[in-house]
Amino acid sequence: MNKYITLPILTLISIFTNACLAEESESESALAATSLPEGFKTAVLGAGCFWCVEVFYEGLEGVHEVVSGYAGGDESNPSYKQVASGNTTHAEVVQVIYDPDSISYRALIDFFWTTHDASRDDGVWPDFGPHYRSILLYTNEFEKSTIEASRKAYEKARDIRIATEIKALDQFYPAESYHQDYARKNPNDRYVRGILRPKLKKLGMEIDKKYRPSTLDEVVQ
Repeated sequence: MNKYITLPILTLISIFTNACLAEESESESALAATSLPEGFKTAVLGAGCFWCVEVFYEGLEGVHEVVSGYAGGDESNPSYKQVASGNTTHAEVVQVIYDPDSISYRALIDFFWTTHDASRDDGVWPDFGPHYRSILLYTNEFEKSTIEASRKAYEKARDIRIATEIKALDQFYPAESYHQDYARKNPNDRYVRGILRPKLKKLGMEIDKKYRPSTLDEVVQ
């Protein structure tokens, strides 16, 4: 991936590897939109590299599938190369497909704040730049009000100011196929080992294990 921060040698090697993958996959078409199981809903959000966010949300009970992609910008059908180079107004995001009978939209948003430092407006460590910004995209007034209520509660509990961009979703564009389930397909990738796994450990999670998401009250105790 094209990163915008001075990183340890371990991560720099990964950057070179991932950049090559991006060049090789430039002509690869994006995935077709995932069909939605009856009664299921979607949530679109971004918290830095979508490889990480995909794994975070796939680990929650009630989440059926997570699709990496792009959203939040104006350009149609963006490619990874365009987004990662900062040549669009889009951010790396994921589309979370979930069962509302098993997990609420509020629980998804409460969990969101715990996955990264949402007080920063310049990206999510170690990936910086507007395409790695913290972002929540709503599709209706219920989602918008839920996001605002969760944000205010988290700000009050932690005494911080949230910098996450909150806006209406225009269009979600699935990323190229090699980005989907990247961590599972590439467990020995240096970014997965050096960045993702420590983040998972901090959250008390592991790849391929399901967890019940904490409520905001439990998170801030």
